[in-house]
Amino acid sequence: MKRIVLLCILFTTLTAAIGCMLEARNMKTSTEPAGAPVVSAVTAKKTKIQVAILLDTSGSMQGLIEQAKSRLWNIVNTLTTLKYKGETPDIEIALYEYGNYKRYDGDYIRRITPLTVDLDLISKELFALTTSGSEEYCGTVIQRAVKELEWGNDKADMKLVYIAGNEEFTQGSISYKTAIAKALEKDIFVNTIHCGSEDIGIRDFWQDAALRGNGKFFNIDANATVRAIKTPFDPQIILCNDKLNDTYIGYGAVGKERKVNQTVQDRNAGSISSANYTERAVSKSKAIYKNTSWDLVDKVKEDKDALSRIKKEELPEELRSKSPEELKTFITQKEQERSLIQKEISELAIKRQIYIDEQLKKEGENKGDDLGNAITESILAVAKVKGYTAE
Repeated sequence: MKRIVLLCILFTTLTAAIGCMLEARNMKTSTEPAGAPVVSAVTAKKTKIQVAILLDTSGSMQGLIEQAKSRLWNIVNTLTTLKYKGETPDIEIALYEYGNYKRYDGDYIRRITPLTVDLDLISKELFALTTSGSEEYCGTVIQRAVKELEWGNDKADMKLVYIAGNEEFTQGSISYKTAIAKALEKDIFVNTIHCGSEDIGIRDFWQDAALRGNGKFFNIDANATVRAIKTPFDPQIILCNDKLNDTYIGYGAVGKERKVNQTVQDRNAGSISSANYTERAVSKSKAIYKNTSWDLVDKVKEDKDALSRIKKEELPEELRSKSPEELKTFITQKEQERSLIQKEISELAIKRQIYIDEQLKKEGENKGDDLGNAITESILAVAKVKGYTAE
């Protein structure tokens, strides 16, 4: 019995001693003062600006599509001026079409793209749009966009829906009032762009929809040609754009195809006007234009270990014989080259905008509002409400 008691005392003493030793070691190795706050290892997500554009592609709306093509890069460049607490937010754009008989799914609606950072995809799909039909279900397309898209849930996220068309807002089985109420639950602002006179837009409930959606109501001439102002800086920016394209290195199954598409979208922009081509080039100098899914430079910039996971057969043929170190050096050189070109474009873009502003003062403001002007104006208004600043 005495032996058992002695063993128990010995065990208790050893346990206490070990506990003290561990506590002392923890105190010695800890670099945090007592009571210091715990820092989460999870990196905070970036704030998002998300824009869903819902276009009426019924038979009478070809002019609206042309304006969307003409104004895409101007809208993008407006978005890139916005900051939230000094940080540049991620920007995602989604496209829907509605009212098109060729897209029959019971409601004549098609989600063209989800919310995406792939601006070349948005451009490609815009230039592929055609018109047909005359059944425009505004409430239904708003509800689909609100329900289907992956909207951010951060309070600072700016979430915007733009619906453009020319028929009564009350068509379809889903009430626009119900759809907009669902949007408000997700803090989504709904803006309406009526292609026609203000009086008819008010009569056909486009204004009421915007008021209910905490957004803005616009009326535009969908057939008006967007005014393009040429500047002395456009040729220099376009030359820089050609050099910029040479810094992109396609990889993977879609690399070659997407690099070709980059050039195709340059040409599409140029088919509208040289000013539009220049606007696209300016967009490509911004952080918003990123192509991690197919460009090695963007991919490695985002993920330093990406090269270790990319197979040799996924690389362009001219790079497959390079050693890992040679490949890394090559990509670093391309990244540096790209940064210098983008910096040059950005500097030229500032001079270009000053020139444009001066011309607008001389010529007077745009007499006919258009899709791009409407979206730009409302973006800046909502940004102010949400606490963003424009630079």
